[in-house]
Amino acid sequence: MSDWYLLINGQQLGPFDRHDAAARAAEHPEALAWRPGFANWVPAARLDELSHGPVQLPPPPPSGGRSQAHEIDFQIVGSEMQYVEIELDPGESAISEAGSMMYKDKSVGMATLFGDGSESGLMGKLFGAGKRLITGESLFTTVFTHEGSGKAHVAFAAPYPGNVIPVDLQQLGGTLICQKDAFLAAAKGVSIGIHFQKRVLTALFGGEGFIMQKLEGDGLVFLHAGGTVTCRELKTGEELHVDTGCLVAMDPSVDFDLVTVGGIKSMIFGGEGVFLARLRGPGTVWLQSLPFSRLAGRMMAAAVKPGGKDEGSLLGNLLMGDRS
Repeated sequence: MSDWYLLINGQQLGPFDRHDAAARAAEHPEALAWRPGFANWVPAARLDELSHGPVQLPPPPPSGGRSQAHEIDFQIVGSEMQYVEIELDPGESAISEAGSMMYKDKSVGMATLFGDGSESGLMGKLFGAGKRLITGESLFTTVFTHEGSGKAHVAFAAPYPGNVIPVDLQQLGGTLICQKDAFLAAAKGVSIGIHFQKRVLTALFGGEGFIMQKLEGDGLVFLHAGGTVTCRELKTGEELHVDTGCLVAMDPSVDFDLVTVGGIKSMIFGGEGVFLARLRGPGTVWLQSLPFSRLAGRMMAAAVKPGGKDEGSLLGNLLMGDRS
């Protein structure tokens, strides 16, 4: 039966039969798989039906066997301008950054939380809000709860062109490090904290990589990345040098540091800045081809012309009295 679906680089493909799904999964070890009967997407490499090699069992939930985050179903829609639609059972909730909702069913209620909603008590909420403030995010998050019966849906859209990346924290051991503007939404119960770089050089010159978010829990999180997304599995000791803005997320086992781009000539005229991010395995890293900082820089450069004049046609310039 053709009832297998794969999620590869944020794009949902299928349906496939088991043989074709196994072949696709062999070409993309990072692929997530789903078929009827599954509650969530599962790494294809860990499924006996799609893998001919030894199967690595997923780690136990960090809560000691009891799930803390709400279990939610979802689908990702679109290609270059994706959004994620989350399906909620009665009483289930999802959290998101303020302003990221696209639509919701009538039975889905909205509430504003101080912090990320994972802490209880006044001090816990203040601490959670303080962590978000340090990362440059809003003090508040929005929680969407299904308050009716049956199934209900709520969708979240990214703020600029790119892809939505679903990540199951339980499959990663409970922790994921991501850029501070990459978080889009998550199952309620996921904690959004801070990850500081420990090295002085990285702290001073790391740019986007200095203060990152640490997502903890055992639920689903959804990240947004600009442009095309790629996932790299780094072996122990393997290094990858990337632009600091192109790093979306990484396993906590990945070592993050900075290296210079080369000589003085490359630093001044190379256009890549002074430092690159050095990522050393083991672990998985997610990269984006279009960081928002790069997109914003090009827009600013196009908007501000030398002498304060905009580009236009010759006829238009003559009609407007531009004789230069």
